[in-house]
Amino acid sequence: MPRKKPHRSIDAKGRSKGDGQYLPIPYTMAHSAAFRSLSGPALKVWVELRSRYNGSNNGRLSLSFQNAAERLSMSKSTVKRAFDELIEKGFVRKRREGTWYGRLAAEYVVTSERLDGNAPTRDWQNWKPGQKTQKQKSVPIRTKKALSVPDGYRAPELASRAGTRRGSLRVIDGAASVLPLPSCEGGEAPCKMEGKS
Repeated sequence: MPRKKPHRSIDAKGRSKGDGQYLPIPYTMAHSAAFRSLSGPALKVWVELRSRYNGSNNGRLSLSFQNAAERLSMSKSTVKRAFDELIEKGFVRKRREGTWYGRLAAEYVVTSERLDGNAPTRDWQNWKPGQKTQKQKSVPIRTKKALSVPDGYRAPELASRAGTRRGSLRVIDGAASVLPLPSCEGGEAPCKMEGKS
């Protein structure tokens, strides 16, 4: 006697009950160099963004840094780096920039799915492991500008000679009239100045 197929339950609208939608990862993507080189945070952000795709909203997928940070237990800077990595490796393209004043998150295109009736671009297939963009340092190095000094202070008659103090500090405004202290030979007690006892 043949075995019966397991019966699927059907809801009130005639749809089968089950786990619902799923997230397919084709072997061509899973075996690509770009997918295998994704960092953990980038993969988590991609899964979160891709799970918002319902079959017709590609190009209007939005996930703010704040929302992703709360859902995925990351910092916003880690989320930003993850998005940058996904864009660089071709899994995601930014379609519209977010706006701060309107409180709108950026909208993204997932390149593994169709967009407006066009075939998916699958930009991740073109990424090569040797392609490295210059990473921005976490703290940019700022060049120190020299202080601007008015030309009047640069005049040689107002400044004393360079050896009077340590470093590049110079005595200004009448320093040339100051007499140097008398030096003692032998390095013993200080010498007496002329005219004083």
